Amino acid sequence: MTTTDATRTGPTTASAADTARVLGLVLAPVVAQGVIARRPRVVGAAARLGLDARGVRELQRLRERYGTGPVRLPIPGRPMALVLDPPDVRRVLEGTPVPFAADSWEKRGALRQLQPHGVLISPPGLRAERRRFNEAVLDTGHPMHRYADAIARVVREETAPLADRDVLDWDGFITAWWRIVRRVVLGDGARDDHALTDDLRRLRQAGNWSWLAPRRRRRYARVRDGLRRHVERADPGSLAELVAALPAGPDVDRLDQVPQWLFAYDPAGMATFRALALLAAHPAELDRARAEVTDPAAPQDLPRLRAAVLESVRLWPTTPLILRDAAEATDWDGATLPAGTGMVVPAWFLHRDDRTRADAHRFHPEQWLDGSAFDDPALVPFSAGPAVCPGRELVLFTAATFLAVLLRDRTARPPFPADRPLPANLSPFTLRIPLTR
Repeated sequence: MTTTDATRTGPTTASAADTARVLGLVLAPVVAQGVIARRPRVVGAAARLGLDARGVRELQRLRERYGTGPVRLPIPGRPMALVLDPPDVRRVLEGTPVPFAADSWEKRGALRQLQPHGVLISPPGLRAERRRFNEAVLDTGHPMHRYADAIARVVREETAPLADRDVLDWDGFITAWWRIVRRVVLGDGARDDHALTDDLRRLRQAGNWSWLAPRRRRRYARVRDGLRRHVERADPGSLAELVAALPAGPDVDRLDQVPQWLFAYDPAGMATFRALALLAAHPAELDRARAEVTDPAAPQDLPRLRAAVLESVRLWPTTPLILRDAAEATDWDGATLPAGTGMVVPAWFLHRDDRTRADAHRFHPEQWLDGSAFDDPALVPFSAGPAVCPGRELVLFTAATFLAVLLRDRTARPPFPADRPLPANLSPFTLRIPLTR
């Protein structure tokens, strides 16, 4: 699937002019759309202007000029290296947390707003213990969470009213989605706790500015108080019950792990809504996916619907830039990457590079069903290596169950032409998906 005509090289250094082009045409548009919390108007503008496609073309040009090895950007005070070759992507992501630390400088600045003791920005000495707690609560590696029955019940109850709509837009979808998320993570008592998730959203918006935004300590304290109430209540069948009950080491701040799960479910909602649009635009695949829903009242694995969600994240990555920091000087093909270099994996470029991928702009769920996509180092919809998203299976189960319930008695009609290459950017905020019985 993945080929390239570019010359294989070790690390090279971009010129000042090319560095400026990358900053302006590649990184700035991604950052402007909101790395921690999406900015709907900017996402819409980027889609209309084709900025994501322009960024792909710029990185293709950069690779042609400098080769496939990491391309260093000599940014004063913050040197970076773009990782453009799939084998190098695998090396960086599998080399986490040493020599490539997951708690990058930018990530620490952003996530200190909402989870200063969370696993994503934990140093290596604390990361392992916190990661184990996250994996225990989220049932990492298990397609069906231990609370699959309870989760499926919540999804059925909150999704069923949507079937009465003739058109599903973003506002209708996201209202139901957040009710699902609050109940799954925090319990039934949190269903209408909009204040908590609104506060969390504002912390994420501040996180978009990384170190440039001062900490919102009062808002963070309100979020912790709200989380504490729900965890202490420990509604049966919720993640909060497990947070309260499972053992945790002295360096694990139980409450500080929860914002990441709520945060991750937000872009997962975007992926789910886009997956519905993809299925609507591909009626044959929609029929095959609906056929696997043999018992809507029971939790199921639903491989085709999971594959549709994975394709949604491949085509429009919810984490377009995966960041690592070189924790130590690293030998790379005879050259040295200095300690402190920020390693940037442009996931959306790797997934949409039409010079190396025949499926760059088309819906290709079969690669997730036959397993070939999982062996492709260029495909990292949930990151990869030791820092792969611990909630991957839980998110896919929730999203697939949502689609199964919604499509049980309804079908969806295409919101965009199916006979054209899929756009490089698809704003979920303006999507309107017709539903019919």
